[in-house]
Amino acid sequence: MDCHDCSQSCQPKRHNKAWKLFGFGSKKSSKNNSSIDSQTTMALVGSPNVGKIERIVIETQAGMSESLTFAIAQSRHQLAMALEQDVTVQPQQQRAFKHEWLHQLTVHPLTGIPILGLVLYFGVYQFVGVFGGGTLVDGIEGFFESEINPVVNNVVAAIFPWQVIQDLFANDYGIITLGIRYAVAIVLPIVTTFFLMFSLLEDSGYLPRLSLLVDRLFKTIGLSGRSIIPLILGLGCGTMATLVTRTLESKRERIIATLLLALTIPCSAQLGVILGLLSQEPTALFVWATVMVAIFLGIGFLAGKIVPGNASCFYMEIPPLRLPSLKAILTKTYVRLKWYFGEILPLFIFASVLIWAGKLTGLFDALVGGLEPVMLWLGLPKEAAPTFLYGFFRRDYGAAGMFDLHSSGILAGQQLVVAAVTLTLFIPCIAQLQFMFKERGLKNTIVIASFVVLFAFSLGYLLNQLLTIMELSF
Repeated sequence: MDCHDCSQSCQPKRHNKAWKLFGFGSKKSSKNNSSIDSQTTMALVGSPNVGKIERIVIETQAGMSESLTFAIAQSRHQLAMALEQDVTVQPQQQRAFKHEWLHQLTVHPLTGIPILGLVLYFGVYQFVGVFGGGTLVDGIEGFFESEINPVVNNVVAAIFPWQVIQDLFANDYGIITLGIRYAVAIVLPIVTTFFLMFSLLEDSGYLPRLSLLVDRLFKTIGLSGRSIIPLILGLGCGTMATLVTRTLESKRERIIATLLLALTIPCSAQLGVILGLLSQEPTALFVWATVMVAIFLGIGFLAGKIVPGNASCFYMEIPPLRLPSLKAILTKTYVRLKWYFGEILPLFIFASVLIWAGKLTGLFDALVGGLEPVMLWLGLPKEAAPTFLYGFFRRDYGAAGMFDLHSSGILAGQQLVVAAVTLTLFIPCIAQLQFMFKERGLKNTIVIASFVVLFAFSLGYLLNQLLTIMELSF
């Protein structure tokens, strides 16, 4: 087990501070320290020894560069490692890196941050964004548009003479030509490349070390390094990540993580489409990334100050670094893709049916008409309104709609940047809202969703005004 400095979040109350620092006084520690029984504990609390122990703690801390809590935890960790090496035998065929220096490279800020930068550049940007969201999506989407959709339109028209039924399965908003096309041609390549990358990092043992690396930064936004796991999962699917927040130790952390997932973390389809579209113009990609990181840190910092509760300590078991197994990577990717598409494909079909029914009843056009003034207020074309409506059904559905707008030449330049930022911040999809309600309750879900909608549109407006004043060209 490894640990990180948790002195800022785990200071015991007065009269308990000194002996709790040494592992006494809690239910867990009392089980592991049989020599300190309840009578001894009561004697410590009520005796003048407490003041002496507190002075010793203060004097010891004054002579150390790091916190006393961290020094004690580090000493325990070193003793545990020494015991492990004395009593265990490592098989020759075990493909694990036993060198401590390699572990230190991944967790020390001077080397860990550049390594993280390489992972983000090659793993997320190049593999998921450029290859998945660009090369694969362009190829499969082009095949659908040129080969599959025309055949579907002709076959459906030959089978059903009624235009209403034809529109249900084909044409602009059909189940096959829109719902299944979005799921297979746009979402599938991006989600597959993301899950492959995530499984690779997971099987190598890198993710727990990433938790250690970001722990100090995350403490400033009310979280611990453990929170990096659901946040990274949110880059795959916000619904799954919201469910995983239940593994965080405190209610405060769970609320902050849920807020950041709903507001600032794009799902893999959104991320892949945005990276694929904006990668053609580095300035646009830089603006989008800078805005998202600033909002993540700013909203996280404010939430850490506002949300009540105490921060929790961060302890995490660190598995050995190892060469990833191709079989394990493919198996994990397959299982996640099976779960993901088992969830999204019915929702994509359902969304197409709702759009079809909405157009029949006029409700869809009414909702789009209500969003059109907001789009114009944001500096976007009114044709972007359906994309935001799609995003409410599924975030990846909205991302696919933005891809269509860009392909048709409606969204480009500054408008594309504003649309990318606003759509990323926009309200979570129905599935994620459902899990937010299940995990955080009705009150927290309403507060978070309302804040997200207002903040997304307000920031989109301000960003458009700022880019106009700065006269940036994309």
